[in-house]
Amino acid sequence: MHDDIQVVEKARTGVVGLDNILVGGLAPGHLFLLEGNPGTGKTTIALSFLLEGARLGEQGLYITLSETARELRQGARSHGWTLPNNIEVYELVPPESLLDAAQQQSLLYSSDLELGETTKQIFEAFERIQPTRVVLDSLSEIRLLAQSSLRYRRQILALKHYFARFGATVLLLDDLTTDTLDKTVHSVVHGVIRLEEMAPEYGAERRRLRVLKYRGQAFRGGFHDFTIKRGGVQVFPRLVASEHRTGFARHAMTSDIAELDALLGGGVEQGSSALVLGPAGTGKSTFVLQFIAAAVKRGEKAAIFVFDEELGLLFNRTRTMGFDLEQLRDSGLLHIEQVDAAELSPGEFAHRVRERVDFAQAKTVVIDSLNGYQAAMPDENALVLHVHELLQYLNRQGATTFLTVAQHGLVGDMKSPVDLTYLADTVILLRYFEALGKVRRAVSVIKKRTGAHEDTIREYRIDKGGLSIGAPLTNFQGVLRGVPALVGSVEPLLSASIAK
Repeated sequence: MHDDIQVVEKARTGVVGLDNILVGGLAPGHLFLLEGNPGTGKTTIALSFLLEGARLGEQGLYITLSETARELRQGARSHGWTLPNNIEVYELVPPESLLDAAQQQSLLYSSDLELGETTKQIFEAFERIQPTRVVLDSLSEIRLLAQSSLRYRRQILALKHYFARFGATVLLLDDLTTDTLDKTVHSVVHGVIRLEEMAPEYGAERRRLRVLKYRGQAFRGGFHDFTIKRGGVQVFPRLVASEHRTGFARHAMTSDIAELDALLGGGVEQGSSALVLGPAGTGKSTFVLQFIAAAVKRGEKAAIFVFDEELGLLFNRTRTMGFDLEQLRDSGLLHIEQVDAAELSPGEFAHRVRERVDFAQAKTVVIDSLNGYQAAMPDENALVLHVHELLQYLNRQGATTFLTVAQHGLVGDMKSPVDLTYLADTVILLRYFEALGKVRRAVSVIKKRTGAHEDTIREYRIDKGGLSIGAPLTNFQGVLRGVPALVGSVEPLLSASIAK
């Protein structure tokens, strides 16, 4: 690095994930705007900003025009925070003379006196405390006192130049309850962060933020999901797969079932994705669990994210087929998690998957199913983009990903709620078909980017012994349509070729 380039230490916000989006934090000595409707988390982020400064030994000042100091401290306690001595809460209230009708001036607008008195009190509090970090909550009151856009702009410029003289980093809060079309502050401040809250038709509210502006500084654009929980705000930076790449040796992951591995041309390659398609009840989860069990048997770590099935029922059901998921979980090699689509944003889900891969070193990841994942998405187009980035990221980390999708219908022409076949490296197709008075199941591989695979259709069976794969159904035609025609003997059928 050149000697004449000065690296400026950023003022970290103390909010998990937000400093990552801001590439380090807020540039010191500047004004920043944090805007959003009431309830979006502005006060919580502002308190985190001051607490982070206090942890570093910096003096903080919270100037509140809209909340009382008592309400502010109660809000801090709800997160388990106690404001230290080096954070001063200054509750700015109108002087008593302005509240007394007998003392009000008749020749001057009271707003003129209030605005000037308000600014004076802000400056006096600042000079008395001499803070490094300042929060001003909120601009809506100042905008109302200014009454005109011109006076409001002048007031903001006056605040900017005053604070700049002392090198303070200032966070201005705006609750957008007045003129939301007025972009005066946007043009004056150094950076703008907007918080949004969305209410889906069902489930918990979803919150997201976006950096609208940051002068002279690169930042992570787009929307980023975040949550407010006890302990503060946690932001989940939007996943960009191109930023993550690791080196690893590719090899085929086998299922420990010779016929299934043969159908897949030797197995599923590490660092690739496999999509298991089929109608309800065909055993999509059983197929992916077979690969999970084989991976854990090899001593590898794995993770399962279940959207559709209650874990207790899943444990009981799979135990009868030879998969003791509880034992695998207790061994420390398998992480299994129930995901509530109504309470989880896509950004938080991607963050949970990344945690298992980055920190727990999981090499096999199962998402069961994408139908449940889709319920957490605002629209189908966004789902495809989220899944694309997630699969690219997992592939570049050397993790093998299995996804399941339940198709609509039972036999014949199947419909998928979302088409992801072009994203997956391998596509395994499961089907029902009728033969000799019984409903049977067939499996085929219709796509594999990473190598050759069988183009045959094999029957399979799921019973107490687990998953069994038969020989290719060479004597039937029309299996994928659901009602095949017999063109030879019935010997290739699984029930006839495997002794009970």
